[in-house]
Amino acid sequence: MIGAGQQEDEVAKVRAWERVRKNLRASAGQRLFEQWLKPITLIADDDEADVVRLGLPSAFMTNWVRNHYGERLAFEFRSLLPEIRRVSIETLRDTEARVLKAPDGAAKANPGSDPVAASPAMPSAAGERYRFDPRLTFDRFVTGESNQVAANAARALAEPGAPRFSPLYLHSATGQGKTHLMHAIGHAFLATRPDATAIYMPAERFMFEFVQALRSRDTFTFKARLRSVDLLMIDDLQFIAGKDSTQEECLHTVNEFMSAGKRLVIAADREPRALDGVDGRLVGRLASGLVADIRQPDRELRREILERKLRGVDGASVPDEVLDLIASRVTTSVRELEGALNRIVAYAQLIGETITMDFAIQTLGEVLRGSQRRVTIDEIQRAVSAHFEVGQIDLVSARRAVSIARPRQIAMYLAKRLTTRSLPEIGRKFGNRDHSTVIHAVRRIEDLRGKDVEIDGAVRCLMRELQG
Repeated sequence: MIGAGQQEDEVAKVRAWERVRKNLRASAGQRLFEQWLKPITLIADDDEADVVRLGLPSAFMTNWVRNHYGERLAFEFRSLLPEIRRVSIETLRDTEARVLKAPDGAAKANPGSDPVAASPAMPSAAGERYRFDPRLTFDRFVTGESNQVAANAARALAEPGAPRFSPLYLHSATGQGKTHLMHAIGHAFLATRPDATAIYMPAERFMFEFVQALRSRDTFTFKARLRSVDLLMIDDLQFIAGKDSTQEECLHTVNEFMSAGKRLVIAADREPRALDGVDGRLVGRLASGLVADIRQPDRELRREILERKLRGVDGASVPDEVLDLIASRVTTSVRELEGALNRIVAYAQLIGETITMDFAIQTLGEVLRGSQRRVTIDEIQRAVSAHFEVGQIDLVSARRAVSIARPRQIAMYLAKRLTTRSLPEIGRKFGNRDHSTVIHAVRRIEDLRGKDVEIDGAVRCLMRELQG
């Protein structure tokens, strides 16, 4: 039974809490208030009238509010109720509590009632989470010699327990897999720690949000949101070069994470010491962690990436020779490699065509020409001559023996596939032969490749050699 005096004390606390909440909403900003402060519940204290008890639905949120707003809440309450001696911030599920009527009109909760149900607008107990791309996981990251160290380091950072190193600094040219690894770290980390928090953001977003915070004079909200998470990942750091105030804030954030022993991942297009226009102090902090580069994948890894990608595409059938073509020609980035495969598959499905070598060449067009190493007919003739151990002069002669005619046909076939020369131009390079002879040679080798494994193997070998 609540006495009249206790009821008056509780009414005074409720009214004070209304004022405190209003002040917090105005000073903290909408995002931080909704995420961290709105879930706070005012709890009755039947024993100590000079104590204010505030409850939160998880230990994580309790610790954050206690660390960042404990003194502020005590000051706010004491300025309204001078008799208040202490403000206690607690986790509701750890205590039997009678929740006082909230200022937003929610009904009183009975002892032992679910505190979460009393705050329907409360965010997840996990706090802020970035929606990581479900396609970018460790299972889908193809590992080879060029990215082995970076992939292993990313897996290690995502493991439960205290991180073995932090920050992890990933660098590579664009499109080689940095962002994929960062999303994979996020997935793996949150899978083992469901109540943890993680944020991924490009450096441009970091800069934009920080400038917005400066303009609105609310940098505290920005800082508190980032520094409170368990895993922070910032991509494309090179874009903050020359932005002094943003670099200063980034430096403070990095220092905070390193001091707290929390997980931090930074990615850029070059190693730390090569970040021109970036504060030397920030460069030093980044270089003190684990620096891992991702190099351009070799042909074998590109081929494996295409095969892995193809397994995830329903109803797509791509011949090996087309995969070889893409892996050999598209060498600049993994992103462009996957884009070329997606383009072929999509075009074939849209127009109901079967994917063949001719279809792939016609569909990719400029993609292949733009990334192709310029192979000359002279190079092709030298390679074929060496492979079949025939004289190069025999390939342009009038001799018709099979031992000469078949290598000559293969050389013409390769000239058609690997160069931009017209049929008449190719014919002239093979002893002034007519273009119809070149057409016959191309068709003959295409037919034999489907029947003769030795011919097919020889063509594949020569294409790999010529395309590097």
